[in-house]
Amino acid sequence: MKHNVMRLFFVLACCLAIPLAAYAADQGNDNKKKKQGGQGQQQQQHVQQQQVGKHQNTGNPNNPNNPNKGNNWNNPNNPNYSNKGNKGNKGKNWSNANNPNNPNNPNYSNKGNKGNKGKNWSNANNPHQLPGGQVNKAKVQTKHYDFSNKPNPKIQSVKFENNYRIKGAENWKGDRYAVFRNYHSEWHDQGWWHNHYNRVVFISGGWYAWNGGWWYPAWGYAPNAYYAYDGPIYGYNNLPPDQVIANVQSALQQQGYYQGEVDGLLGPQTRGAIADYQRANGLEETAAIDQPTLESLGMS
Repeated sequence: MKHNVMRLFFVLACCLAIPLAAYAADQGNDNKKKKQGGQGQQQQQHVQQQQVGKHQNTGNPNNPNNPNKGNNWNNPNNPNYSNKGNKGNKGKNWSNANNPNNPNNPNYSNKGNKGNKGKNWSNANNPHQLPGGQVNKAKVQTKHYDFSNKPNPKIQSVKFENNYRIKGAENWKGDRYAVFRNYHSEWHDQGWWHNHYNRVVFISGGWYAWNGGWWYPAWGYAPNAYYAYDGPIYGYNNLPPDQVIANVQSALQQQGYYQGEVDGLLGPQTRGAIADYQRANGLEETAAIDQPTLESLGMS
């Protein structure tokens, strides 16, 4: 009886042990599958993330491996690339192609940019521009005019005044106006004039002596001499005074300051036109032919 009970207990224990072992085995297999499945999922997610990351970097304008360089504003190979503030960047600069400060810009202007070797479109197309920013007025061609040496009855001759001084000359500043400040009319005979000046010419009824680049009326050289103006006349190109005056009259005609006749006489109308030109161009209003006026007109 006792042996039968023990046998029955052993059989029941085995019956219970087998399902428990099977269940444990199933649980182990399930856990292994889950673990393997989780690792596979992680690997798949990692691959997906890499693919997503790669895809995202493809459109990343800051990615140096970005094959789409056309959208990369910071990529030197991008035609829209701007290297503003990027020193030493040798990339193609499309934006700076329209930048007036870019030496490769055909519209580039190097004003104020020392040592810049770029093409200066503005200066290249400025007919008055010279190196250093100076403006060159067109050179006036010297012409020769044929005049009669007779006085012009329409212009009254000025009268001689001993020690005559040019009014207002004391206010004209600069060494180039000193001749006007120092001028005073003198009356001398022919011998005196020839002894003091080696060139004396007869022009339009009057005699003029050449001294230090200026023509002076030679008062007393001959009786009844005619002078439209009492004062020095600046000379250039070794021209006699009437030719200098005529070229000034012609230049002022072309610029609309003088509407009179080109007669080679420094009469009131010509002097008024000279004064208007001097005033308009910021010169001393001498109403006479002086060096700054001739230079401004393109004569020197």
